[in-house]
Amino acid sequence: MNLRRRLTMLGFCCPGRESGAHMETGPLPRLFTGLEVPYDVQLALSLKRGGLSGARWIDPENYHITLRFIGDVDNRTADEVSYELDRLSNSDGFKIRLSHLGAFGGDTPRALYAGVENNEALQRLQAAQERVLRRAGLEPEARKFVPHVSLARLRGGSAIEVAKFIHEAGQFTPLDFIVRRFVLFSSKASVGGGPYLVEQGYPLAA
Repeated sequence: MNLRRRLTMLGFCCPGRESGAHMETGPLPRLFTGLEVPYDVQLALSLKRGGLSGARWIDPENYHITLRFIGDVDNRTADEVSYELDRLSNSDGFKIRLSHLGAFGGDTPRALYAGVENNEALQRLQAAQERVLRRAGLEPEARKFVPHVSLARLRGGSAIEVAKFIHEAGQFTPLDFIVRRFVLFSSKASVGGGPYLVEQGYPLAA
């Protein structure tokens, strides 16, 4: 299905009066590409919840690995994005391993996450998305790609408290899963943490 048509059906695009080939539309939700986390891994990660002051824990069904943030784009760009991403379908599938807990923010921690073990196939997929999305008209991504699953948003806690939590969580048993597709997610403007909707899926080769 055409991405613009799907978002229109969901109420994000609001067709107005046509004037020739032009149609006025409303704003789209924020878009980003990512990988879904399977249910068994969601369940294992959810056991890490609790015991950290200032943490706003993300619901397990919203766990994901972000590949490329796209943001708020107009309808034409959304269709270009969908077209370019479709060209990456049938890239090789691969295995992901979540190997450790970590935190972003340094002395002012802002997020607790499960980190992804170094993975060349994942890096190649993300780099390919960066190339095609620039071709669709997006600005280059300025942030370094650090693949992870966000577990909680943090506010008010100290770096010492977060380090203690990670230490007391004990040994992180690696969590593996096979990536069989990447998806285009949407989210409404919020503080973060979902809900996220899958707008389109792009299968990878077995």
